[in-house]
Amino acid sequence: MGPRRVGKTVILRQLIDDAINDGFPGNRILFVSIDTPLYSGIPLDRLITYFEEQSDHGPNERRIVVFDEIQYLKDWEVHLKVLTDKHPNTRFIASGSAAAALKLKSQESGAGRFTDFFLPPLTFAEFLAFRGLESQLISVAEGGASIRYRTSDIGRLNEEFINYLNFGGYPEAVLNESIQEDVQRYLGRDIIDKVLFRDLPSLYGIQDIQELNRLFTTIAYYTGQEISLDGLAQSSGVAKNTITRYLDYLEAAFLIVRVKRVDETGKTFKRMRNFKVYLTNPSMRSALFAPVSDGDEPMGAMAETAIFSQWFHSDRMKDIFYARWKKGRQHLEVDLVRVDPARLKPAWAYEIKWSDRYAGNQSGELLGLIELAKRNADTKSPIGATTKTLTRETVIEGITIRHFPCALHCYQIGKNVAKRRAP
Repeated sequence: MGPRRVGKTVILRQLIDDAINDGFPGNRILFVSIDTPLYSGIPLDRLITYFEEQSDHGPNERRIVVFDEIQYLKDWEVHLKVLTDKHPNTRFIASGSAAAALKLKSQESGAGRFTDFFLPPLTFAEFLAFRGLESQLISVAEGGASIRYRTSDIGRLNEEFINYLNFGGYPEAVLNESIQEDVQRYLGRDIIDKVLFRDLPSLYGIQDIQELNRLFTTIAYYTGQEISLDGLAQSSGVAKNTITRYLDYLEAAFLIVRVKRVDETGKTFKRMRNFKVYLTNPSMRSALFAPVSDGDEPMGAMAETAIFSQWFHSDRMKDIFYARWKKGRQHLEVDLVRVDPARLKPAWAYEIKWSDRYAGNQSGELLGLIELAKRNADTKSPIGATTKTLTRETVIEGITIRHFPCALHCYQIGKNVAKRRAP
C-alpha cells in the first residue's frame, strides 16, 4: 500500500522478474492491473479462470498472482479472502493506493490471511542515492545501534534538501528533469487531482468534490500547524461532521497524517480537540502552490513536514506526538515528542527549526523544550533543536540541548529507520 506514484507497480514487476530469474515458470505468474477499463467489474475469480485457460494449468499448481490497484474492484477484500481459501498453493499479492488502508480495516479484511506492507514516499536518504550524491555528501560519524552521520558540505546538502521538499518524494520526478521543471502539472494534475477528483469520489460516493478539494488545499497550506475542527471549518467553509469524514478519507488515501497532542508529561488528552495535520509528502504543497526557496516563510513548516515524512517508514510513528500545554498565560509547545509506550513518559523531544539563531543561549527561544525537560528530569530524556547549518550543544538553565542541521537529521532518520536501526 502507498500513495500514488511512489513505485508500487515497479516493485511488483521487479518481484516478478526476480521470481523468473530464480526459476519460477513464467506461465504460472499472472499480473493484472485492475484499473484497466477492460477488467471493470470482473470478479477476481473469473480472472483466475481466464488465466488457467490461457496457460493450460490446474488450480492446485504453485502460482503467483498479482492484482495491481485492487481498490478499483468493489469489495475486493471479500473476493481476495475467498481466493486465498480456495487456492492454498497460490501466493496472492495486491497493491492499492487510495483507500486501501481504510478498506483493510473492514470486517471482511481477511485477518490472519493478509500481511500488509506500506511503501511511503522516498526518504531524503533515498533521494540523495537516486541523484548519485549520497556518498559525496554523507559519511558515517559514529557507529553503534544508532548510527550518526556528518556532511562534508552542509551548503550543498541544504540545496538538495530544498529540492527534496519540492519534488523529492516521487522516484519518477527525481529521475526526470522535465518533471522537476513542471512540478505543479505532474504532481498536481497526475497525482493529487486523480485522488481527489476520481479515486475518493468513486470509492466513497462523495458528491461535493470541490468541497473536498477546498479542505485538502487548506490543510496543505497549513501543513505542520496545529488546527482544530472549529478552526478548520471556519477556514475551509466545510461543516465539522463532514470534515471528520473527509479527514478519514484523506488519511486512507495516504495524502495526510494526523498527529495527536500530549501535555508536558507525555499524557494524551481524552478528547482530541486540537491536532496537527501533515502532508505525507512535502512535495504536494509545492504542487498546489509554488516551489519553496530558502528564506521563504513556509520553509519551517515544510522542513517539519519532511521530518515527519521520514517517520512514516517506522513502526514507532504511533508513539510520535507533539506537546502543547498552558503555563500561566503562555502556551508552550514542542514540535516532536516520542512517548515511551511502556512508561508513558517522553523518551526524547526536539524542536524542528530552519534557522541557526535557536542555537544561541536565549532561553526564551526554546522555552517549551526547556520546560518539558525540567518536567521530566527523572527520565533524562535527550532533547534537541535542529538548525540550518550548526552542530553544537548549549546549556540553558541547567538543561543540555543538542543542536544539529535539519537536513542532516532528516537524512539520518530516513536512513536508520529504513535499515531498521534506532533513529
